[in-house]
Amino acid sequence: MQRHTWDSEITTFTDPKTGCVIKKLTQTGNNVHMYFTENSFVMGKNEIIFQSDRASGEDKAPHQDPKYCIYKMNLDTGKIEQLSGDVVRSPHAVTKTPDGKLISYSTEGAVKVLNTETGITTTVYEADPHYQIASVPSIAPNRRYVAFCRNEVNASPIHYQGANYAGFKERFFAIKDGRITLAYLDGSGWFDVFKDTHQVGHFQFSPVDSTLGMFCHEGPWNLVTQRIWFLDFISREARPCFRQEEQDAIGHEFWTQDGYVFFDNRGPGHDGTITSDRTQAVVHEVAVNQNTMIPFVGLMDRDGKLVRKIDLPYYCNHYHANPDNSVLVGDDLDDLVLINIAGEKATHQVLCAHHTSWHTQSSHCHPTWDWDGRRILFASDQGGRVQLYLIEL
Repeated sequence: MQRHTWDSEITTFTDPKTGCVIKKLTQTGNNVHMYFTENSFVMGKNEIIFQSDRASGEDKAPHQDPKYCIYKMNLDTGKIEQLSGDVVRSPHAVTKTPDGKLISYSTEGAVKVLNTETGITTTVYEADPHYQIASVPSIAPNRRYVAFCRNEVNASPIHYQGANYAGFKERFFAIKDGRITLAYLDGSGWFDVFKDTHQVGHFQFSPVDSTLGMFCHEGPWNLVTQRIWFLDFISREARPCFRQEEQDAIGHEFWTQDGYVFFDNRGPGHDGTITSDRTQAVVHEVAVNQNTMIPFVGLMDRDGKLVRKIDLPYYCNHYHANPDNSVLVGDDLDDLVLINIAGEKATHQVLCAHHTSWHTQSSHCHPTWDWDGRRILFASDQGGRVQLYLIEL
C-alpha cells in the first residue's frame, strides 16, 4: 500500500468558557481516536494512532458510516501518515501495544495485526458469518495473542445499528450466544476461550497479566444484573468483578495502568447512555443526575475486592484515570471536567466546553490521558464532522 501523507492541520484556540488552550489536531474528514479503554498515545514517541476517513474519497457525516482507516500523527510536526488501507469495522475497532509497534484491528471479515516496524499485516481470524465481532481486539501484554468478543448474528428483522444507541435494548434481549475468542498473533490459529449465554463486550486484557482478562455483559445498565466479569485464561472460568445488588447500574469499565478495574455506578434507573436529545436512550423517566442513591465510581483489584469507592453526586458519560488514579477526566453534558479523587471527597473543575452532539459513538468525547498524565485527547463533532483535540496541562 502506498502510504499517503498530509501536512499539519494543527490550529490552536482558547476556550472562551475557561481560558483553556486547546489544539485542534485535524481538519479533514472525520477523525476518531481509539476507544477510551485503549490509548491512542504512543509510549516513548510524541505520536498518536487514530482512525480517519480522509482518504476514502467520500464526504460523509459521522452517522453515515464513513470508511475509516488507520493513521498516525507526529504531534511535533503535525504530519499525518496512513498506516493501513483496510477499512475497519467501526471507528472504535482498533487497539495497539503501548509502544505502537503492533496494531490490531477488525474489519467486516477478519481480525488483523499490523507490525508498524516491518509493515507486515497478519490475518489472525477469519470471520464466521454466524457471529459478529463485538469488541475492540485486545493484545495480551506478552504479545503472543489477541482476544475479542463475538456475538451471534440474530435473525430478527430489527435494525440493530445506528445513531443514538439504536437497538441497544433489542440486542440485549436478542443475543443468547456470546463468546470470548483468542487468536495467535503469528496467524497460527484461534479458538473460543469462553462461551456465555449473554451479549458480551468490552473485552480487555489486564495490562500486567496475560492470563487475566475482563469483559462485560453488554446492554442497558439498568437491565444488566451483573455487568463486569474477570476471565481466567488458565482455568477458562469467569467470576464477577464488582458484585451487583438491586440498585446498582454499572458500566464503562477499564483497566488502570497499575492493574485495577475502574467502574462507574449510576444507580437505579440509569441505562448508561446519552443521546443527542440530551436524554437516555432506553430509560426516560429518570432525569440526568437524579437518583435515589449517590452515584459512585470504584476501583477493584483482581480478587474482586473494592479498593476504593468515591462518591460522585454528579456524573459524566465516560471517565479515564491518570497514571496514579488521582485525577479523572470526564465528559459531562457540555464540558470536559477534571475530578480530583485523591482525597476523601472528590473535587470538580471544568476544563473546557466540548460542543459535541453525542449523536454517534464516534462523536462521543471519550477523553483519555496520555501515558504520563500531561495531556488529554478527546473528540468532538462540532461543525458536523468528528475532529481530534489535545489539551496540554
